Amino acid sequence: MILRRSIRGSVLVVVLVTLMFATFALVAFVQKAHTDLVVASREAISRNLRQDAYSALEVVVAVLAEFRTAGQSLRSPSEGWDQPLEFAGWTPGEGRTAQVEFEDESGKLSLPHADRATLINLFRSWSLSDADAERLTDALLDWMKKDFVPGTLQLTSYDRANLPYHAPKRSLRSYRELAAIDVARDFFFDREGLPTEYYQRFVDAVSLFDFSKSNLNGGRTDVLAALGVGDETSSQTVREYLSGRGSYAQSGARYFRSVEDAAGLLGAGRVPDALGTEINALRVRITITQGLTQFHLTAVLAPPEGAKLVEEKSVVEEASSSRSNRSAARDEDEDDDEDDDSGDGSASSKKLNYPFTLLEIQENIEISTRSEDASA
Repeated sequence: MILRRSIRGSVLVVVLVTLMFATFALVAFVQKAHTDLVVASREAISRNLRQDAYSALEVVVAVLAEFRTAGQSLRSPSEGWDQPLEFAGWTPGEGRTAQVEFEDESGKLSLPHADRATLINLFRSWSLSDADAERLTDALLDWMKKDFVPGTLQLTSYDRANLPYHAPKRSLRSYRELAAIDVARDFFFDREGLPTEYYQRFVDAVSLFDFSKSNLNGGRTDVLAALGVGDETSSQTVREYLSGRGSYAQSGARYFRSVEDAAGLLGAGRVPDALGTEINALRVRITITQGLTQFHLTAVLAPPEGAKLVEEKSVVEEASSSRSNRSAARDEDEDDDEDDDSGDGSASSKKLNYPFTLLEIQENIEISTRSEDASA
């Protein structure tokens, strides 16, 4: 009798243990299934938002092209293209919203065209001392220009650093490149390597793209200061004129059709040749939102004859290119001794007549970590 009870007790224990393991396995499976469903759902939402973002970009391009054709150029969103999606009557998918923002990239200084005097004026307007402004300028130009002879500091031997490297001797391709430049890194980054206020002002005032004239309709005070145009009072007047504030609140936002229109406000008899009134590079920011998820698309557009990418090669790239050319020349000499029976069977490709050049494009998605219940 006792033996039977012992066997029954053992069986009960085995059953309970089995049920416990089965419960743990079921809970783990449910949790994994929930995670997989959340990931799949977010990926589906991301794809849909991305599709809407690129659709919105095409609509924006079409609207800008229409205004550019009508006005012969683009000068400012005050011309009427500040709400392109509403103008075109385009809306994103159900349950989503779209927002478009513009930034006149050509309203900044073009770094490939900035000379020593311009950069010194820019840094002086940040309340840097004359000595610091000149040292910082010479450090940048020593990094970017071939055969540059700085007047305030000795040439930096980057090849003697703990991790040797070379100054590329071409204009910057990234703002983060400032961290590699001697003297400049002390102004633009703190001890922890984080960007300083000077870094942000540099990003706001200087463009890495190549264009000949800065757009006066951008209304950037640092640009006017760097080019030696007007003073703080005249710069404030220009900003009020462009934004429709202050003494121009009744007239609303305006824009300059020519630099001569701005001469009176700037208090200058002659506006520098480096200033114009047309957009050479336009940064377009598109945000598509669905619930707590946002998809951001940023593109830089350049009209025909507008801004370009920096095309100069670094000293390292030139050396590599030279070696490649010599190797290619040897290969070509060897091929000349062989018969070429390939013929010309290549089909001519059609050129897409796109109204703008796409200089840059970036995309990212933001997913809130809050739950739907918490947000409610």
